Amino acid sequence: MIYLRAFKLSERKIPNTNVYPYNIFTKKECDWLVFEPISILYGNNASGKSTLLNIIANKLKMTGAECGADINPWFQIFLEECDFTLGEKENGKPLFDLPKHSRYIKSEDVMYVVKKIQQAMILKESYLFQKASEGMEEDAVKRFANSYELKKKMDIMLFNQEKYSNGETTLQVLEDSIYPDCLYLLDEPEMSLSPQNQVLLAEKINEATRYLSCQFIVATHSPFMLGTLQGKIFNLDSKELSVSRWSDLENVRYFYDFFKKNEEAFK
Repeated sequence: MIYLRAFKLSERKIPNTNVYPYNIFTKKECDWLVFEPISILYGNNASGKSTLLNIIANKLKMTGAECGADINPWFQIFLEECDFTLGEKENGKPLFDLPKHSRYIKSEDVMYVVKKIQQAMILKESYLFQKASEGMEEDAVKRFANSYELKKKMDIMLFNQEKYSNGETTLQVLEDSIYPDCLYLLDEPEMSLSPQNQVLLAEKINEATRYLSCQFIVATHSPFMLGTLQGKIFNLDSKELSVSRWSDLENVRYFYDFFKKNEEAFK
């Protein structure tokens, strides 16, 4: 299922190259980015991956968006100059809104929840915070706070706190954040994950598109994520934000060349 069909960044060029976010994309020639059930934003540091995700999240008014318009009026102007098209329902009729639980999930959001989980004294507060950030109404959160369902969940999470590592807890938090039939923007979700768990996360994302009708736009430069995710890769290191094969990307080639150079050590 595709909820966000395409997105177009502002084409405006301004003389002052220090104005954010214009300065991030001033040397880019951006056409419409046409998305698939899984789309990947690849690029090295300062390529604009996180900025692009946040612009999309703000333009679509998604939960988790970091609004910069209050302190930077240029941000709001840039947003107004962006455009997007939504997808279609299964019956072929156009979508007019995103599904309710669609959200922008940043790596720091996940790590915040993970650190909270690791502190038993505020475990309950952590989980209620997570539910509120996912869109649960205030009255519903208050009722849930005193429910038997929450008590059972706390027992499980306290057990997991001792049983699982940071990476495994991160995987669980991400999995708990995913609802069927929604759009998710994920900003470097591989943070704190081992290569094995990065591959596992990518496989879970593949499964969520196939069995839960979710759509994902993922910002990453992890070769393990890039090689496992079954989607279109936009190379933000290129001038045209061109679509690339994962095996052609600079970061992936660096890993390949490094291990090829040291091939004898593995024999």
